[in-house]
Amino acid sequence: MKRTIVILNVILACVVILTLVAVVWPNQGVRAASLNEPLSATEPVCNTGRSIQVSGTAVVNVMPDRVLIQLGIQSNGTTPQIVEAANSRTINQIIRALKRRGIEEKDIVTDWYIIDPVYSNYSSLKIKGYRIDNVIAITLRDISKVNTVITTSLQSGANEVINVEFYLSDLRKYRDQARELAMQAAKEKAQDLAAAAGAETGCVMSINENTWSYFTGGWYRYRQHNQNLWTQNVIQNVQSGGGDSAQIDAGPVNPGLISVRAEVSASYSLK
Repeated sequence: MKRTIVILNVILACVVILTLVAVVWPNQGVRAASLNEPLSATEPVCNTGRSIQVSGTAVVNVMPDRVLIQLGIQSNGTTPQIVEAANSRTINQIIRALKRRGIEEKDIVTDWYIIDPVYSNYSSLKIKGYRIDNVIAITLRDISKVNTVITTSLQSGANEVINVEFYLSDLRKYRDQARELAMQAAKEKAQDLAAAAGAETGCVMSINENTWSYFTGGWYRYRQHNQNLWTQNVIQNVQSGGGDSAQIDAGPVNPGLISVRAEVSASYSLK
């Protein structure tokens, strides 16, 4: 009796296994068949036999929203202690004056600080005193105050304006925008050249970024310079989140526009 029950259980297990195989196996067959099916005739085929290579360049001109001002404070004295005290008084006087103009102290930092001996006779190396050259850097988040800050600092004891540099706090946004425009320029150039040759552009075979950079008209030791000397086939003027150039306070320094430039090379198949 027990032997009969065991045989029946074995037969029942075999039936269950065969049933599962019958259910699962057809699905596996369908899945394998779908993987081996040929590509749809409507899918584009990239013909790499004929191609065209082009480049695209774009410049996005943006109003800056930050400015860095470097000021020189030079002090002289007969001893290191005297010259150091004089320089500290001037620095503190400048900081107090700038704070009254709404500049936060955290935005005023020492850029570099040098103390040198002053010789009366270089052949004998006789020291007659000491000189401190101190450079402070001021970051402005409101570029409309640039001329006011410079004037206030000079009136408070600064001896020299070393550098005024305008820049963007959100450079990546405009860099990506320049890249997109450069790619658009390359695509349009490829389409125009292909049409002139009686062909059409197909798929993109390769894309390379040649360079990206940004330039601004700066002001360094009283010399105006403009480094935007490159030509381009796409230019876009946009307004940043900073102040309007018309609201810059009266003075010799005007921010102008920062030029963010991108250049790409691309290859397209021809059909």
